[in-house]
Amino acid sequence: MNTGKITLDTLTPSWLPTQLEAAMLRLDKLDPDISGNKWFKLKYNLEAARSEGKQHILTFGGAYSNHIAATAAACREAGLRCTGIIRGERPPVLSHTLQTALRQGMQLEFISREAYRDSRQSFENRPDTYLIPEGGHNAAGARGCEDILSLFPTGHFTHILCAVGTGTTLAGLINSATATQTVIGIPVLKGAGYLEAEVKALLHPGQTSHWQLLHDFHEGGYAKVKPALIDFINTFFAETGIPTDIIYTGKLVKAFRELIHQHYFADNSKVLLIHTGGLQGNLSLPPGVLSL
Repeated sequence: MNTGKITLDTLTPSWLPTQLEAAMLRLDKLDPDISGNKWFKLKYNLEAARSEGKQHILTFGGAYSNHIAATAAACREAGLRCTGIIRGERPPVLSHTLQTALRQGMQLEFISREAYRDSRQSFENRPDTYLIPEGGHNAAGARGCEDILSLFPTGHFTHILCAVGTGTTLAGLINSATATQTVIGIPVLKGAGYLEAEVKALLHPGQTSHWQLLHDFHEGGYAKVKPALIDFINTFFAETGIPTDIIYTGKLVKAFRELIHQHYFADNSKVLLIHTGGLQGNLSLPPGVLSL
C-alpha cells in the first residue's frame, strides 16, 4: 500500500480561533476500499496469517461495518479467502457495505445478535483460519495504528484527536505519542464506558502520553444521524473541501468545534485530527443528502 497518498492538511474553518492551530491527517486518501485506519489495523494481522500459513481470514461486524468492507478488499488483494460473521439476521436487501463485501469475494454468515456475543469462541477452531476480532481490535491491530503518527512529523502537536469505535486506533496513537502530547478519543457509541478497559488492554507497559475519552459527542449513538450532523458535514466540506463520514470523522470534527466553544484548548494549542476514512458508510444515505 502506498502511504504516500496520505496528506497532512492545515485546517482553517471559519469557527477555528486564531489562537489555535489545527491540521488533519488524511488517512482517507490511502485507498478507496481499504480506507484510512482500517489498513493499519489489518496490516500486521494479515502478515501474521501468512506467517502461520493460514489461507482463510474470518472476522466479525455489523451490516454497515467499514471493517467488513475493508477486510474483504484486503483479502482479495492478498489472495486470501475470507468470511464475515455478520451480527443479526440476513435482511431482505443487503446494505451497500455487505454488497460491496460480497463483490470482493467475502462469504457472509449471519447469526443472531444473541449468538454474536459469544461468536468468537464458536469459530476459533476452524481449520486453516486466522481470526481477526471485530474492528481489528487486537494487539496486531493496535501495533499497525502505532505507525500512523510516523507518516509525518507530528511531535509538535499538543493534542491528537481521534474518533473511537473499538479503541484499537486510539490505543495505537497513545502508544506512539510523546509524553508531552494529550490523545483524546471521541467515542461514537452511546454508553461506551467499557472502552477505557478495552483501550488499556492494548497499551504498552509504561506508556507515558496523556489520554482520555470524552463520551458526550456520540450524537445519539452509533449510526445515529441527526440533521445537525448532516448540516455540519456539508458546511465543513464547503469550507475545507474535506469529506467526512456520518459515523466517525464527521462526529469527530463536530466534537472539535464544540470543545473549542467550551474553551477546552489553551491558547497556542496545536491540534491534530485523525481522519480515519470510512467514507463508504455515507453510501447508506439517499443520494443528495450529503453534498460531498
